[in-house]
Amino acid sequence: MDPTGSDSHDEKGASKEEQPINFEGDHGADTELRRLLSTRHLTMIALGSSIGMGLWLGSGKSLSSGGPAGIFIGYVLAGSMIWSVSHSIGEMAVMYPLPSAFVQWTGKFVDPSAAFALGWAYWFSYCITIANELQGIVTVLSFWTDKVPTAAWITIFLVVIVLINVCAVSVFGEVEVVASSIKFGWIFVVIISMIVISAGGGKNHDAVGFRYWNAEPFTHGFKGFLNVLPTCIFAMSGSENSGLVAAETANPRKSVPRAIGSIWLRLSLFYLLGSLMVTINVSPYNPNIFGGSGTNASPFVIAYRDAGLEPLAHIMNAVIFISVLSTGSISGYGGSRTTMGLAHLGMAPRQFARADKVGRPWLGLLATLVLGGGLAYLNVNNSASNVFTWFSNLTSLFTLFGWGLICLSHIRMRYAWKAQGREVSELPWKSWTFPYAAWWGLSWCIILMIVEFYLAVWPLDDKTTAKNFFANYVSVIAILVIYLGARVYYRGPWWVNTSEIDLDANRRFYADKDPERVKKTGFKAKASKAVGFVFN
Repeated sequence: MDPTGSDSHDEKGASKEEQPINFEGDHGADTELRRLLSTRHLTMIALGSSIGMGLWLGSGKSLSSGGPAGIFIGYVLAGSMIWSVSHSIGEMAVMYPLPSAFVQWTGKFVDPSAAFALGWAYWFSYCITIANELQGIVTVLSFWTDKVPTAAWITIFLVVIVLINVCAVSVFGEVEVVASSIKFGWIFVVIISMIVISAGGGKNHDAVGFRYWNAEPFTHGFKGFLNVLPTCIFAMSGSENSGLVAAETANPRKSVPRAIGSIWLRLSLFYLLGSLMVTINVSPYNPNIFGGSGTNASPFVIAYRDAGLEPLAHIMNAVIFISVLSTGSISGYGGSRTTMGLAHLGMAPRQFARADKVGRPWLGLLATLVLGGGLAYLNVNNSASNVFTWFSNLTSLFTLFGWGLICLSHIRMRYAWKAQGREVSELPWKSWTFPYAAWWGLSWCIILMIVEFYLAVWPLDDKTTAKNFFANYVSVIAILVIYLGARVYYRGPWWVNTSEIDLDANRRFYADKDPERVKKTGFKAKASKAVGFVFN
């Protein structure tokens, strides 16, 4: 592979003919994928695609481990990280909207070996997420009935995820828009109703207030707080999918900044206010929360049920079901696009670079859905909370590795841009947070990987054993082995030479005229200004 990350492969990669690059007019970064998604699709996917099992179910396990203050501070820290990562994604996705996004950016700006390790680690992470969300569906449905075998539920909804992904990308986009709209609309109901419940508005008229915060803000001290961080990271994993979807949007220059601008809305409404509502209404010692000895339900559902609001508990469970299914389906999308990007870099069989006439990369979809679905059946003979812990720890480490390399790629891209004498004003979209946010995100990714090593060696409420260590930290070992193997294969310098990077290869060029922009007047113009203020 060319160390600059361009598609002029050597004999180890795919041929040039498989990667047509058109630099005429306002095109570029073209692949066999079809640009069928609009700004609406990307914005809604960015708003809701990562809202799944990690938040709705995993927050119960985090509440038990870290206490009310522990889970809230954990989401504040994780939120600051994904906000930083998203701004790095925004700047690069507008200019280089490629199928596997951050994998190809890493190959272009950091090192081919790092891209190889990231690509395959992230692909496996998507497979794990499919498995985790499928077992989450089983947990959610057990709230209504436990008479259906676990394997049957997994099989039924694996078929649903497959059907969503084998449809044209425009159908996939509409499904995600509907799911995100439901999640986004329901969170307002959650916030308002839980404030009312906390004030004594439930059937028992018991005003909870901040009783649990006052009694014990941290249930297991500082170590308990550290223990919630992997789940918080897992809950926000997938937020980076907007970088992947940019490769299939009609106008990334308009769509991506709007999606990135919506990040603060998702963070504040879902994660911060959502977790706060749980902490003021549910005791961390409630035996029925996910991971406990009781019904293993979502803390959001428990809050409604304990308040005597049974109808809201059932609606909440239904929304969680939709959320979990949506997150599983977008993981199938992400995994197939990651293998496609790897094939473009010559790091996967060239057949993975192929897509059919409506933009479906069949081989990538097949590999991702078969492995992800197969892993889901681990839940048949193990408890849901144990499987969730294994998978969330694996995924959080892969996510930290990915987020760190996204920030590093952004730093290196800007360095190369400056080293080659180009002006920042030439960028099609630039983040106002650079360089502070990129360095903040990268630094915390490194710190939290060290924290997870500490927790793998000295786990909370468990003994130090080889089994515990490998169950919780095998991701890092796998990444190191893959990376060092790739180093032996690729050889060469440890870093791509920034002065030699072809900054125009795989780049998308834009005309001055925005093809999606239609001049608005009157009320529409004012509404558009208001939306622009919120999202940008």
